[in-house]
Amino acid sequence: MAGVRKRGWRARAALPAMGAVVLGLVTLGMFGARAETPAPPIAVVAAESVYGGVAAQIGGASVAVTSILNNPDQDPHLFEPSPATARRLAEAPIVIANGAGYDPWIETLLAASPNPGRRLIIVARLAHRPPGGNPHFWYDPAVIPLLAERLAGDFQALDPAHAAQYRGRLAGFLASLAPLAEKRDFIRAKWTGIPVTATESVFGLMADALGFKMRNLDFQRAVMNGTEPGASAVARFENDLTHRAVRLLFYNTQTSDAMTRRLLALAQRSKVPVVGVSETEPPGKTYQAWMMDELVEIEKALAGGAS
Repeated sequence: MAGVRKRGWRARAALPAMGAVVLGLVTLGMFGARAETPAPPIAVVAAESVYGGVAAQIGGASVAVTSILNNPDQDPHLFEPSPATARRLAEAPIVIANGAGYDPWIETLLAASPNPGRRLIIVARLAHRPPGGNPHFWYDPAVIPLLAERLAGDFQALDPAHAAQYRGRLAGFLASLAPLAEKRDFIRAKWTGIPVTATESVFGLMADALGFKMRNLDFQRAVMNGTEPGASAVARFENDLTHRAVRLLFYNTQTSDAMTRRLLALAQRSKVPVVGVSETEPPGKTYQAWMMDELVEIEKALAGGAS
């Protein structure tokens, strides 16, 4: 009987100890689950889809990007923001805008919802571009790498736990721009100095990088400022096309007014190659693919045209 009582005592004594172990495991599991809960992605709102696309490439799954101007059929100059857009901007810890007068609506919305913790990236300021110039900065090969580096730094500051991943994606992104540089170098080496023209200034910064000599700048400035080009500017433009004084005509595929259609028809009759470019990054394409497609079209047009 004594032995039985002894075993019973041991069994009763073991119960509290076993309960403590179970409680400890449960508690450990609770804390472990809490520690493994992933942080919500960093919200990024970009005025233009090209900048949102770069943010997505640098941030990966750790960011949630909303691009406001993301429709290739939309004229960015006619955009009017909605209340939903205002709410997204007010709540986002990172906002990217073009600046230089290209998207003035975003500054108005941000001023209406001040947030001292917001990281605002104005690409014009980042690239030290003064107002009054060509605001289509994504066509300047020097600007996008600056934006990528700034984004990687901001992401690391807000989410240091994933700093190594942001640095790795930045390195991969910068390396992926090398084929674009090679294509630009090839075109510049073969066709530098050739005269070209455009219905708008959209592609102007890339044309400069390719070494092209852009004509009819007064016509393009008038269009960019929303005014009607003067009769003399129109006449010079038409004369360039009629007499094939230019090797290429660039036009904005997102606008189609009567003047643009007339110039395109004249270029086709005069056998001046035409290359369409866009202001908005095409859906489903990366910045790299978008730029490469347009550079390849330029190469094809020049290779097939008369010298």
